[in-house]
This record gives sequence, structure tokens and C-alpha cells, in this order.
Amino acid sequence: MGEISIKINIADRIYPLRVDMEEEEVIRRAAKSINDRIKEFQENYAVRDKQDLLSMCVLHYATGMLKAERRSNADEVGIVKAVNDLDSMLTEFFNK
Repeated sequence: MGEISIKINIADRIYPLRVDMEEEEVIRRAAKSINDRIKEFQENYAVRDKQDLLSMCVLHYATGMLKAERRSNADEVGIVKAVNDLDSMLTEFFNK
């Protein structure tokens, strides 16, 4: 569609952004998720410095992303094996 200008608040700071209209909802949800996680860390740990809270938040999301990537790669290996097994069975079946 087109780009729009939005303002995103993360850790009490405003960030003006230009984003595609299709991405606006995802970006706003991401900012809300970050702010929620920061609030959770602030309530559960004796940390008040925004930089420390943001670092903890980045670590949390990066860890989650790497775990998801690992699971995805494992799933891909399983799918490739299953397709190869199926191909072998079909080849054997049609060569009889």
C-alpha cells in the first residue's frame, strides 16, 4: 500500500518511524510486548535503569528467537527425512 509515519513508545522514549501500512500492527504489538516485558522485569527484579531493562529484554527475545530457529531447523531435517523416506517407498513400489 504505502508508508505511514507513526510514533512508537519504548521504555518511555518516543521513536518516530516510517513503516509500511501492512507492518504497523505488528510493530505496535512488538512495542507493546517489549514494554510489557520491561514492566515485568522492573517488577520482578531490583532493576530500575532503563538500559539494563532493555538489555534484559533483548536477551529474552534473542534467546527465544534462537530457540525457535533451532526447533525450525530440527523440524526441517525431520521433514526432509520423511520426504526422502516417502520417495524411497514410492520408487520401490513403482519399480516392482
